[in-house]
Amino acid sequence: MTRREMVWMAGAGLAAGAAGAPAEAAALTARQVIERIRKNVGVPWKTPTVDTFKAGNPDGAVKGIATTVMATLAVLKKAAAAEKNLIISHEPTFWSHLDTTAELKDDPVYRDKLGFIEKNGMVVWRFHDHWHARKPDAMLTGLAETLGWSGYKTGADGRRYTLPETTLAGMADSIEKHLGARGLRVIGDPKVMVSTVAMSPGAGESAGARKALFEADVLVVGEQREWETVEYAQDAIASGRKKGMVILGHAISEDPGMKLCAEWLKTLVSEVPVEWIPAGEPFWRPGREA
Repeated sequence: MTRREMVWMAGAGLAAGAAGAPAEAAALTARQVIERIRKNVGVPWKTPTVDTFKAGNPDGAVKGIATTVMATLAVLKKAAAAEKNLIISHEPTFWSHLDTTAELKDDPVYRDKLGFIEKNGMVVWRFHDHWHARKPDAMLTGLAETLGWSGYKTGADGRRYTLPETTLAGMADSIEKHLGARGLRVIGDPKVMVSTVAMSPGAGESAGARKALFEADVLVVGEQREWETVEYAQDAIASGRKKGMVILGHAISEDPGMKLCAEWLKTLVSEVPVEWIPAGEPFWRPGREA
């Protein structure tokens, strides 16, 4: 065999090897992840919806996914440090329900936050309407599990619980410990005995809250308008009814639901790591600083 023939055969072997080698898998994009969510969420996809991309390039490669109740700048920094560049947030990113930004172009905080997202190649997508629409509502399930109430559910909607009788103060203490809360607020006589609970994480509307408080001993909420539901609770108590109301705060009441979201996403996405990053509680009280 001549040297020329040996070189030709070696080259042909390399070419054949290259042709037979498996192609490198294309990178998973944020848009592809969201398409999996849409196909598997288990409820019809509705429009209009706030469940849309809020920042970043949806067609960029995903290195990792973080779920959170609020994509605060602090959460974004934790996600960047953990190499998670697709952020799935339950609540708005830019401080209004529709995430409108036209009026924010010259706002320095907006520029800082958007600049951080862009610098770190992040994509933010909101998962609110359709996550709530699933049955049971994961926000209710997550909070109940965190509080240790899952075994006390009454009814199918996940909002009613009948617990072992205790004082209102005892119930509030238990909630505070389970959530690690700093800014819990309570309305009612600390010594009143209570058992039945109506639960409404996140932001609730007043009419439903009034009905729930009338039917239960205690209303546990994320947040409510103080001049509507809070005033109603005060008047119910002043009229002689043995009622109580526990106000958790919005983020801390729905953080557990987005932990469940991360666990669910892991069943859909295996190519990259998925992590829950809690937004945590923004409040502190004098004498109980963060």
